[in-house]
Amino acid sequence: MKTFVVIGLGRFGSAVATELSSLGHEVLALDDSEENVMKVADQVTHAVTGDARDPAVLRALGVRNYDCAVVAVGVDVGTSALVTLNLKELGVRQVICKAQSHVHRKVLQKIGADRVVFPEYEMGVKLAQGLSSSNVLNFIELSDDVGIVETTVPREWLGKSLAQLNIRVKYKVNIIAVRKKGEEDFDVTPGPNTVMEAGDTVVALGRTEDVNHLQDL
Repeated sequence: MKTFVVIGLGRFGSAVATELSSLGHEVLALDDSEENVMKVADQVTHAVTGDARDPAVLRALGVRNYDCAVVAVGVDVGTSALVTLNLKELGVRQVICKAQSHVHRKVLQKIGADRVVFPEYEMGVKLAQGLSSSNVLNFIELSDDVGIVETTVPREWLGKSLAQLNIRVKYKVNIIAVRKKGEEDFDVTPGPNTVMEAGDTVVALGRTEDVNHLQDL
């Protein structure tokens, strides 16, 4: 079990807090709105009304003893930046922040955020990927130019092994997992003799432009 502090209980923050709690983790949920706090009070370990912009509040709650803090107050750049700075100065080991724009993300990264998520943008990318090709099942952006795509096996790969396809050299992506047709779990260590068959699913890692190219095969 890990321990988390979730600051900001809008739709995003509430979803993170309640889901982490349902997965068996200890969650401290904090917001300056008593109404927001009450909405999640029965679904998390602790729910507190307070102003995270005040380092004394965070210190009193013992946030430095938690494994990770999630800053979900993404609307106001100044507020999320100040909260993030407070958490880092108090010694929180990992701080993950929500951003509303690329500029917001850069600000948070510069003041020490360990990871910045951009939910609306990332969801838009996933939707666009899905709409552009029926083969793409999922897309995760790791950075501005690197991503992971889950896709059905391209037709021209059928009947060939990973070794024969020489995917890393020819397509400039790495196949990090394969799920055979009819199976629930992925093989995360596919061997070179794994043969691609109709109905199989692959997960590829690479530059966004290269993983996107797989949908054209």
